[in-house]
Amino acid sequence: MLSEQFKNKLLESDFEDILGQNRVKAQLKRHIILVGQPGIGKTTLAKNVAKLMPEKTVCECSFNCLPDNPCCPECLEKKKKGQKIRTKTLKGKDLFVRVQGSPDLTAEDLIGDIDPVKALKFGPLSVEAFSPGKIFKANQGVMFFDEINRCSEKLQNALLQVLEEKKITIGSYSFDFDVSFIFIGTMNPDDKSTEPLSDVFLDRFDLIYMEYPETTELEVEIVRKSGKQIVEFPNQLLFNVIQFIRDLRADTDVEKKPSVRASLGLYERAQSNAYIKSKNKVSLKDVQDVIVSVLSHRIGLKPSIKFLKTPEDYIKEEFEKFSNQMGGGR
Repeated sequence: MLSEQFKNKLLESDFEDILGQNRVKAQLKRHIILVGQPGIGKTTLAKNVAKLMPEKTVCECSFNCLPDNPCCPECLEKKKKGQKIRTKTLKGKDLFVRVQGSPDLTAEDLIGDIDPVKALKFGPLSVEAFSPGKIFKANQGVMFFDEINRCSEKLQNALLQVLEEKKITIGSYSFDFDVSFIFIGTMNPDDKSTEPLSDVFLDRFDLIYMEYPETTELEVEIVRKSGKQIVEFPNQLLFNVIQFIRDLRADTDVEKKPSVRASLGLYERAQSNAYIKSKNKVSLKDVQDVIVSVLSHRIGLKPSIKFLKTPEDYIKEEFEKFSNQMGGGR
């Protein structure tokens, strides 16, 4: 179980790597699924949770057993043979385990499976033949499950026991294993190539909805913090560029909205363009030269518009109108 001290630290933290999203930060209290568009900080937020966790001393095994309760097959086998069970210390990134959701992900990937080569050598039910999966690597830490709604219902069912009972049954072995971790999943509500999440599975979680940065000023701050600076990007020009992207998100003719990664991409590409021209400052022309390549594939137009013009033409027209309204963008 997670200590009360850590739970209090989690609730009191301001998650310094994430700017804004105060409502979301306040809700990190149990197993959660973060619901939101790509590029709004879901992964960064999950990594922050791992950073806040205190150092953990665990057994030097593949299951991260606690020293006062060494209960995995490896540790039990050592105890049976009278061997000393060594320990190791985990902290920070060691406590963060990422799983990438996909239709071909299997329960064996998460729980583990019998290694056929080792089974031939040591026997099919031997401790040495079992290769632990991601769940055991996440024991005592954070399991970050990206795009969980890309996984099959069969895989969802494999997680039900560990989420509800904090126990997991290992293959053909005759005992249940205790596991303790924070589960943070993510899903994109607009992604069409996904699997439905069952009511039984969703009942194990709180769903927290993340939105785009609250203000233009905040998104500018995020872009400057996260992006690479090559040459100077004037503040007013960057503010106008970010405002243009935010206006696209609010445009009723745009169904697929540009993410914060679009803002970051435009910030870095415009700088690269200026640098190639041996300039020390980004101009509106540098932004204009890359705006289509950065944004056209990141938007989707509604049917009544996309039959009349391409995303490339739409971006060109809208940016030209926006530039004129801004008086040249300087």
